Amino acid sequence: MLSLRLGRRLPGPRLHLHPLLQRASPGASSAARQGTLRPYHCRTGVHGYRPRPEQPFQLEQRSIEARIKQSNFYRLVEAFRAHGHKVAGTNPYRLSEPGPVPELDLARYGLQPEDAVSPDGILEGSCRTVAEAVETMQAAYCGPISTDLSYLEEAEREWLAGRLEGLVGERVDAADARAAAEAMLQSQAFDNFLASKFVSFKRYGCEGAESMLAFFLQLVNSAADGGLEQLVVGMPHRGRLSLLTGPLLMDPSVLFRKLKGLSEFPDTAKATGDVTSHLISSVDLATKRGSPLHVTVLYNPSHLEAVNPVSMGKTRARQQSLGDGDYVAAEPRRWGDKVLNLQIHGDAALPGQGVNQETLALSRLPHFEVGGSLHLVVNNQVGFTTPSERGSSSRYGSDLARTVGAPVLHVSGAHPEAVMKAARLAVEYQRRFRKDVFVNMNCFRRWGHNEMDDPTFTNPVLYKKVRSDRSVPDSYAAELVNRGLLQKDEQDKIVADRMAWLNDKLKNIDSFVPRPTYFQRQWSSVEQAGAAVTSWDTGVDVQLLRHIAKKSVEYPESFNLHPHLKKTHVDARLRRVEEGVAIDWATAEAMAFGSLLAQGFDVRITGQDVGRATFSHRHAMLVDQETNDIFIPLNAMEERQPAHLEVVNSPLSEEAVLGFEYGFSIENPRRLVIWEAQFGDFFNGAQIIIDTFITSGETKWMQCSGLTLLLPHGYDGMGPEHSSCRLERFLQLTDSSEVRPDGEDVNFQVANPTTSAQYFHLLRRQVLRKWRKPLVIVAPKIMIRMSEAASSLVDMAPTTTFKPLIGDTSVDPQGVQRVLLVSGKHFYALDDHRRQLGRRDVAIVRLEELCPFPVHQLNQELARFPKAKHFIWSQEEPRNMGAWTFVKPRIENMVGRKVIFCGRDTLAAPAVGIGNVHQQQAKEVIEKPFTMNP
Repeated sequence: MLSLRLGRRLPGPRLHLHPLLQRASPGASSAARQGTLRPYHCRTGVHGYRPRPEQPFQLEQRSIEARIKQSNFYRLVEAFRAHGHKVAGTNPYRLSEPGPVPELDLARYGLQPEDAVSPDGILEGSCRTVAEAVETMQAAYCGPISTDLSYLEEAEREWLAGRLEGLVGERVDAADARAAAEAMLQSQAFDNFLASKFVSFKRYGCEGAESMLAFFLQLVNSAADGGLEQLVVGMPHRGRLSLLTGPLLMDPSVLFRKLKGLSEFPDTAKATGDVTSHLISSVDLATKRGSPLHVTVLYNPSHLEAVNPVSMGKTRARQQSLGDGDYVAAEPRRWGDKVLNLQIHGDAALPGQGVNQETLALSRLPHFEVGGSLHLVVNNQVGFTTPSERGSSSRYGSDLARTVGAPVLHVSGAHPEAVMKAARLAVEYQRRFRKDVFVNMNCFRRWGHNEMDDPTFTNPVLYKKVRSDRSVPDSYAAELVNRGLLQKDEQDKIVADRMAWLNDKLKNIDSFVPRPTYFQRQWSSVEQAGAAVTSWDTGVDVQLLRHIAKKSVEYPESFNLHPHLKKTHVDARLRRVEEGVAIDWATAEAMAFGSLLAQGFDVRITGQDVGRATFSHRHAMLVDQETNDIFIPLNAMEERQPAHLEVVNSPLSEEAVLGFEYGFSIENPRRLVIWEAQFGDFFNGAQIIIDTFITSGETKWMQCSGLTLLLPHGYDGMGPEHSSCRLERFLQLTDSSEVRPDGEDVNFQVANPTTSAQYFHLLRRQVLRKWRKPLVIVAPKIMIRMSEAASSLVDMAPTTTFKPLIGDTSVDPQGVQRVLLVSGKHFYALDDHRRQLGRRDVAIVRLEELCPFPVHQLNQELARFPKAKHFIWSQEEPRNMGAWTFVKPRIENMVGRKVIFCGRDTLAAPAVGIGNVHQQQAKEVIEKPFTMNP
């Protein structure tokens, strides 16, 4: 029986082939194959995406007739819906009163206050005159809640108008009001406690924005009422600690331990930790409905808004884990039935950070959709020291929502009950339309950017007003006391009990031991990597590989394949696998994917035109030339295969897309998640995600990721921008040591493979090991079709594995005088030139993996050449780029060989843009290693 093998080299546990592939036959009937056709563009979609059914909106005839009959009155109503927000009381701290709004002038519509009107079909509520109608509209659109409905789709506009106009008469439940007041008073007590006990601590407090707690409490109950089971939250630092230690039930002992200079993790964790404003909570919250809502707050870096695409990716991956949306065949297939994404923004960061525009652009795209995120903008009026009018070129910082047709509910943070109503309405909208929705809560920040900052230096008028007002928790508690919903002694007890609780937690901090928050639930089978370097049997039975390769190009008889692909892709692959040799890059990748799918590991690959691939070699997604439908052969290997390939053609975004994929990768270890750059240097646009999440997420947060980055690289005359993947940057970001051998516990791996088999093993190794580490693969361009880089099926058979170093067996070791050390495709140019010269005294050694640095293998290989006198590091890249500065100290310190450099001279740009100069340099870097005298 065929089998897939998994594990360490000796001994290695055996994972048997899934039954679906035990009975698989290359000659499956065309009828069976036809049944697996799932077009992408037009009809039923592919794995991870199915088109939404059309839901045309038809306005009721009575409404149409009423609006024709009372057209002037209808125009007035629409004016309030579009312009009422301009005079609304949604900002309690605006510095000037709004001017007149001509669109709201009755004379413009030929109306008088006493004119009789009928609201039926036009306006919610009962009114008999224009004056009464204006009173209703002022309450709905000019009070503490408002919006602009003008840019929304008609169905959404009609529904929201009806709800807003009916919302005025709705009351907040007494129990909800008391709970909100209690949470806000506790938050205020918490901030006061920290201010007195830790005077210099920058807590980024919630003072002035306490209504966000009322928002959150309402959100939890409304989400549960809407049938949601989980909430994934991405948020910045402002008010974070109040939310964590309040509604999210985090033990403040974790915070106090940090403030005493200790780790938030147990002593057994290999982590450096992070600042207090990045702490998290993962908790089941009780709801009024009775069913719990699980809330996960994600770790975030101090790069504002960078966590937002990560939270979306985590949400989407959680939806896949729970069988939500298009990941299941059952009806109804709507995204977001079980999981909701909440993004909390700062008012200045929302328009100021481009990642938000990129993230919103993903919100309705295939394979990125999460059913609509809910956004809370905590509008402090000041970004760092920048006044709001200098932070955005539009009327509101939240106007970015207009680009995706998402409504914005503007609300005054001085009115907690209005905030609760806005939260309830936002959840209702998201549940109904499954689209993004924003709540822009206008509040203030009592202190500056942090508690050590004096904001009056730059915003004196605003802060004179802020400091003359009573705090929101106190004023709201007083309001509830006046309404008889809260007693004054109850208010005092809430504060006293909170302060006593916090004091008790602080007093007992020395006995507090943090519990592990990592490697839980779906991650329980994963561990942190050790200090050793192990080898894993990632080979697969040759007959199974043949079967997978054939399936990877099999398509229904009725499918209209591009004739060129039939010849160069399908027929060529079938020929290669039959012969068992010349297995090119794309075929090796398909076999790696297919074998992982058979073992139950889902695969997701994302990038710009990644289905075809930048260099038109992958074609994992075939397009019918007549119907435009799409077919993914690897998802049709059998009817009920245990896992699937999700091919994600992304928009022209790097930061948000890579952040999304990182978020996807941290949800479940049983998935291979790949991001492929169109060209290697395209990662530049996502550097924040690489620096703050991918390379340091495990070190800071004990949060593992097996995300794989494919970065095409090679000096082929494409000029400064598309030659280099900036290998040197990734090597600098590793925590590899120059003086002692690396273990697998390095923060991430960097590989530059030179054969398709090596690529095959790298992909499989990513998910077959017991730990997860990010992997950067310096991906090929010309090697994709280079015959010398192709492998045989034997190179991928059982007992084969990835080789961190490939030695030189083509020369007699005793005759070698010179050893060229190289990484990547440059090897083939050197090897070809060596053959032309007939040089048998030169060995060429390939470093396939640079981090962890293969010290042991390199020592063994160089020991084979006892007469070698010269050791040269040869690379295409300029001296100040590539791997040179990384490998030199490691070779000299741990291998004991003096190594010299050969490559392009130091350069400001990665490559030249003048063809003749490029050709000259390309010739020199190939010839010089053989002639230079060290």
